[in-house]
Amino acid sequence: MIPPAFDYHAPKSVGEAIALLGSLGSDAKLLAGGHSLLPMMKLRFAQPAHLIDLNRIDELRGICEEGETICIGAMTVENDLIASSLLQEKCGLLPAAAKQIADPQVRNRGTIGGDIAHGDPANDHPALALALDATLVVRGPAGERRIKAEDFFLGTYMTALAEDEILVGLRVPALAHGTGWAYEKLKRKTGDWATAGAAVVLRLDGGVVSHIRIGLTNLAATALRAAGAEDVLRGHPLTEATIQAAADAAMAVCDPSDDLRGDREYKTAMAGQMVKRALHAAAARCH
Repeated sequence: MIPPAFDYHAPKSVGEAIALLGSLGSDAKLLAGGHSLLPMMKLRFAQPAHLIDLNRIDELRGICEEGETICIGAMTVENDLIASSLLQEKCGLLPAAAKQIADPQVRNRGTIGGDIAHGDPANDHPALALALDATLVVRGPAGERRIKAEDFFLGTYMTALAEDEILVGLRVPALAHGTGWAYEKLKRKTGDWATAGAAVVLRLDGGVVSHIRIGLTNLAATALRAAGAEDVLRGHPLTEATIQAAADAAMAVCDPSDDLRGDREYKTAMAGQMVKRALHAAAARCH
């Protein structure tokens, strides 16, 4: 289908984009990579009167380091995450997970900020942000706010981002030496969204779990942090018994919807399997 008519705006600074949002109000939508918004417009599920294209704002791109924190611009595309030597060295989960997102064409245009700000529980970066303890940086007329990832996702297509605010970047703690990580994603075919996915960041001290964060993809109305599963593991040895207990705790918080990828029971069972696979893979990287 063809979307309804709209006015196109291409600001060259964040300030200009915020001013446009303020003046145009709820009739405006931000355009990043476009892989979520444009299909919805073609189906007329979304009918904005104005599109504000962020692609000409250079300050929203790039990956750099500030002390022990990695800063990523919201308009940084997936392929740039994959190619980043800084991320490969200090936050390997992000480039490894980005390789599992969609296909090369999408990864060349799709942005990390668009993936997060859209609020789709099927998107991959929300669960990754939860597992990495990321802080999301947003900017609006009142200035800048920093929101922890676990406080950002409120429901399907719902986030803590105000109508007149823009997600400008992420701040991710560099992973300490010896940290293991993994993102395990079950999907029907290359390029598909996850039937179920689990992101894990793990540290062991003498065989005992000293740090653990688990994020789940497409298993509820929003990305989930499996805090109960983390509690099962923290302070205990990583054994088959504790891994199974963590998987059971993760499944207990899942509330997926029935769709073409499976019913609730199947998706919930696959959540447990993805958690177990991710824990094993993360543990193998701990050294």
